Amino acid sequence: MITPPQATLLIVDDAAENLALLGDLLYPTYRVLAANSGAKALRIANGTPRPDLILLDVMMPQMGGYEVFERLRADPATRDIPVIFLTALDSPEAELHGLTAGAADYLTKPIRPTLVLARVRTQLEVKRARDWLKDQNAYLEAEIARRMTENELTQTVAIRALAHLAETRDGETGNHIRHTQAFVALLAERLRTHPRFAATLDQGYIDLLTRSAPLHDIGKVGVPDAILRKPGALTTDERHIIQSHTRIGADAIALAQQDLERPLAFLTLAQEVARWHHERWDGSGYPDGLAGEAIPVCARIMSLADVFDALISPRVYKPALSLGEARAIIVAERGTQFDPDVTDAFLDGFAAFAAIARGHRDPVPAALA
Repeated sequence: MITPPQATLLIVDDAAENLALLGDLLYPTYRVLAANSGAKALRIANGTPRPDLILLDVMMPQMGGYEVFERLRADPATRDIPVIFLTALDSPEAELHGLTAGAADYLTKPIRPTLVLARVRTQLEVKRARDWLKDQNAYLEAEIARRMTENELTQTVAIRALAHLAETRDGETGNHIRHTQAFVALLAERLRTHPRFAATLDQGYIDLLTRSAPLHDIGKVGVPDAILRKPGALTTDERHIIQSHTRIGADAIALAQQDLERPLAFLTLAQEVARWHHERWDGSGYPDGLAGEAIPVCARIMSLADVFDALISPRVYKPALSLGEARAIIVAERGTQFDPDVTDAFLDGFAAFAAIARGHRDPVPAALA
């Protein structure tokens, strides 16, 4: 393989005759830069064009070759430039020291022209191959990142579409999805350093919970319109039917998971949220009557977010409450419907929750206009 003529070499030697000898040997094929001291070598190495290969004398006054090499390696701009040590010390120990330090090769003086040319050509070919692989890896990493972003966007759109389908069934708007998702993210962030939640609420869990939150009411697609949009009080049977949306949603997500080679973490979390976001801290909720710590953290957070938004939003069966009225109800349900610490995190950050609510107020349903 012929080395491209544009390859740039830096020769470093304090002896002018050695610089001249190597320059005459290498100049016909390569662009040659020269330095007669370690300090000058470091300046050239950081300049333009940056050397593709450095031939570095070991024994130099003031700053020896090993010190120059260490400084090259310490600088991100020069650490990847291969270095061939040149030395008059012809001993296995000296060669081992140079190679152990990280040099690409080791040549002894007096210089043998054919050997120098062969070693230089080999190291440049190795560098070119390494640079090609680095470029390929960078391309692949960029392509993977692009595809992951595209997949996440597709996933988000699909989630939103399914969630909107469920919400529009009972006359709610997309603001409920945005509200509850924002409330969940804010609650989780405020709880992440709490001793009871820190082990669970790392950034990865919070991201998954935020992504899965819009699916909490997906089971409403299985509830008849007459019940979902009934303006008056529900009968006992109707209440049982509407409560079934938690099981319907969780079962639908579980069924979707069966078609996958391995479970998706955000769908597993979405399944928990869908099934248990109507459980109550005191055990009187549905569908399974879970109480206290038996309710998954994700469902406890979702529960408060969902109830708060329901309180401040108009529905066909009720008008919207004020933020103050909704806050008072949340306070009253601390320790009965809601985890006390989740409630406290909500109350401590109430101004931020109120700001989110004011930013996306639902229009009044026609039945209440």
